[in-house]
Amino acid sequence: MDKNNIIDLHTHSYCSDGTYSPEGLVVLAKKQGIRAIALTDHDTIDGLEAFMTAGKKHGIETIPGIELGAQCDLFHQPELHIVGLGLDPKAPILDEQMETMRQNRMDRNIKMVNQLAQLGLNITIDDVMQNAGGEIITRAHFANVLLKKGYIYTRDEAFSKYLSHGMPGYVPKTLFTVEQCIQMIHQAGGISILAHPTLYGLAQDQLNTLCSNLAPLGLDGIECYYSAYTPAQRKNMLKLATKHHLYPSGGSDFHGDNKPLIRLGKGRGNLAIPYSIWANMKKRKSKET
Repeated sequence: MDKNNIIDLHTHSYCSDGTYSPEGLVVLAKKQGIRAIALTDHDTIDGLEAFMTAGKKHGIETIPGIELGAQCDLFHQPELHIVGLGLDPKAPILDEQMETMRQNRMDRNIKMVNQLAQLGLNITIDDVMQNAGGEIITRAHFANVLLKKGYIYTRDEAFSKYLSHGMPGYVPKTLFTVEQCIQMIHQAGGISILAHPTLYGLAQDQLNTLCSNLAPLGLDGIECYYSAYTPAQRKNMLKLATKHHLYPSGGSDFHGDNKPLIRLGKGRGNLAIPYSIWANMKKRKSKET
């Protein structure tokens, strides 16, 4: 494969839970010879304007995106992630729904701070916001604050003791449904992709059922290439894509220093996603516009 045709369709900046700026991602992509890169921050489009400007400045194809948490009622799976690619950052639907998500996130974060305080863990919402830097606060930022204040010895301990589902500091998210997320992406002119399907703890037959349920809702694609996949898993995801007429997509899920073993465009060293993956999706978009 021509190394100059490598792409990455799943990355994060410090506008959600990554450590690079949107422009910093573009500069790194340029340095590593990546032809096209998508910014898919969690539940926010705040970094997209700077990201797209940086793409023009540095001569890299930049793809505006997002990663949405979605409520799922199948297999007792509380949350799926839907990536949107090639959307219009100025679409009115995004402005409307981002405001709703902002308020839901803040309500959740305040509840988590209060629950941790009841456990004797004295952190404030200002502590967590300062650690996050950007607008999006995740449990990773709570873990960073707990570690900094000496309440835990490792970030993993924060999740195993306090922040994971069922633990005393955990508060569930208020989420849109999968169908609402897909519709939001489509109304913004984007392509909807099921993110990292192997991370949901489902067997292959369950993933097949999941795709059977999501495809009629308008799901366009599935991540067939991902940093955590084994070769067998990649092969299985490609089979699902073919069976359900979904676009194969994928990316590293790069977070910078927050996931130090994952490299942009290369994941854990096993990724090499060809530009043709995005080219096929672009053809679909061009026919619709």
